[in-house]
Amino acid sequence: MNRPHERPPGRLEEPELVPIENHSMLSDQRSAALVTPHAQINWLCVPRIDSPAIFAALLGGPEAGHFSITPLPITPLDGGTDAEPVQTYLDATLILQTSWPTLSVTDYLDCSDGRPQQAAATTEVIRHIEGTGRARVVFAPRVDFGRVPTRIEPLHGGLEVVGAADPAILRSTGVDWSIEDHGAHQSAVAEIDLARGPVTLQLGCGAEPSTTASPPTEPQRRELTARFWSDWTQRLQLPAVEPEMVRRSALTLKALTYGPTGAISAAATTSLPEFIGGVRNWDYRYCWLRDAAMSADALLRLGSATEAEGLLDWLSGLIDDHGVDTGGLSPLYTVDGRSLPPEQTVEELAGYAGSRPVRVGNAACHQLQLDVFGPVVELIHNLATAREVISGKHWLLVEAFVEVVEQRWTEPDQGIWEIRSAPRHHTHSKVMCWQTVDRALQISNEFYSRDRPDWAALRDRIRDDVIAGAWNEEAGTFTTAYDGTDLDASVLAIGLCGLVEPDDPRLAATVAAVEESLRHNQAVYRYTHEDGLPGGEGGFNLATSWLIDAKILTGDLDDARSLFESYLSLAGPTGLIPEEVDPETGAGLGNHPQAYSHLGLINNACNLARTSRGPRSEAPRAARASPAIRSCPERSSPQPQSRRRPGPS
Repeated sequence: MNRPHERPPGRLEEPELVPIENHSMLSDQRSAALVTPHAQINWLCVPRIDSPAIFAALLGGPEAGHFSITPLPITPLDGGTDAEPVQTYLDATLILQTSWPTLSVTDYLDCSDGRPQQAAATTEVIRHIEGTGRARVVFAPRVDFGRVPTRIEPLHGGLEVVGAADPAILRSTGVDWSIEDHGAHQSAVAEIDLARGPVTLQLGCGAEPSTTASPPTEPQRRELTARFWSDWTQRLQLPAVEPEMVRRSALTLKALTYGPTGAISAAATTSLPEFIGGVRNWDYRYCWLRDAAMSADALLRLGSATEAEGLLDWLSGLIDDHGVDTGGLSPLYTVDGRSLPPEQTVEELAGYAGSRPVRVGNAACHQLQLDVFGPVVELIHNLATAREVISGKHWLLVEAFVEVVEQRWTEPDQGIWEIRSAPRHHTHSKVMCWQTVDRALQISNEFYSRDRPDWAALRDRIRDDVIAGAWNEEAGTFTTAYDGTDLDASVLAIGLCGLVEPDDPRLAATVAAVEESLRHNQAVYRYTHEDGLPGGEGGFNLATSWLIDAKILTGDLDDARSLFESYLSLAGPTGLIPEEVDPETGAGLGNHPQAYSHLGLINNACNLARTSRGPRSEAPRAARASPAIRSCPERSSPQPQSRRRPGPS
């Protein structure tokens, strides 16, 4: 295995290769598109974020499909088109504007007319071009990652993509197209003179919407889309620390939320590499229960409960369909709640910077991951606290999760990092089992006021087992698993979730060990031990976020603030952060934008903001939850319960 801090061979230096972090995202809470700084849409999956891509140049170069708009010289002697464009989101929205001296392109996925909640509807990509110059447009769709021959036929006022499972029509009134052959595929090319007025290109993918007497104009669509995003952000309660970066991170998490069901994707892409030229390329376009709960909890911290409620409703439906025991409940699902397709490779795509294979599906769906329950019950607890009432169906989830933890917490599993080798007794998984029961006890104490000694005894058994099995005297730290001395950053959870107190010397020793062993420059690796796959990987951004929170918890505020400043630099020009970073070059790695990276930024900012208002012990919210034994109820009625102070048992 390459040492993770050794930069593997790759082609990031190639001028045509757009750095991962420089991509911007468009979303209508059903699909997601990525746009380069030069206004090329090089990634779009339809009809859902986890569907096949119609543009996949991100993973295969121009021949894999793109939708490009570039300025042309006004005269043959005009060299003004060499100017670098300026790209920015318009205010607190997912409307993106790319501007050159002679023209600008405004891109968005139409969110008007309730589209984000409509499962079976058209995704409409709006590209509005205006200015004084001329532009060249290349429309090069490739159906199903380019695995299906893609033909283009002229229509009155536009083009139709032939070969797609669902209709795909580009409305482009007044544009004259030339259709070109490229092997099995076709592309359409046009030149536009903006002196004749602005041009709107409208790509509709999916069932054709019903026609109305007066369809909305582009300005109306843009206004309604802007209002969809900005109305939501105006309700957020932003911390005093980096409020604009927090707002953009919150918008990113909202954009990764699948509106029709409430599921939240881990990222918008598949197979962006964890190191350039390597095989660690995974499909993250699905909903991991763990990641989604943590994302919804970060938004809840900012005052938005909608995502938590939607996710938990979706999860309740999954339980009804699949059961709760890990034999029936997968760690991840498609965003519409189905089991994942078998993991496969797309041989037609060369991969980002030659990083192959390109994968679709994720075999982790078949793994045992016992840590998934802790973040969900934590979310239920925090939502109930915010609402001062607990839903009966949420209480049923809590009881079911505690039951499966009681049955299976002693088993080895693949853990949070989904290691594709023999299962182990992972410390993080055991800690999350403890968190499941601890937060269940807190909910019982705060909302039901009855004794539950069996849960209290289970919580204490798990804690004692973690302390005995995970603490390694030889290494002087809590370790990755019970059977070795190796270390991974997820052991920081032992303090962040409250299993050990902030002033426990074993926690301080573990934080120091993570920093010494896993931190390189301003990045933190997940781990450095062998995991059965060749090659290394970059620093994992969420691990850096955890170290920041651990430093806040243990009182090392100066270094926490310094590391947080470095964390902010991970964001690209429009504020999006991928999964990992090359510690030597600062280049982004992994899928993009990554929910983990953005929820980590939100939590760091909130926790740092809290330190300026309170004593040193004012640490991350989860860490302040008391692990002390409480009086807990027996099984209670699944009717909504208001907050009540504990009463006599």
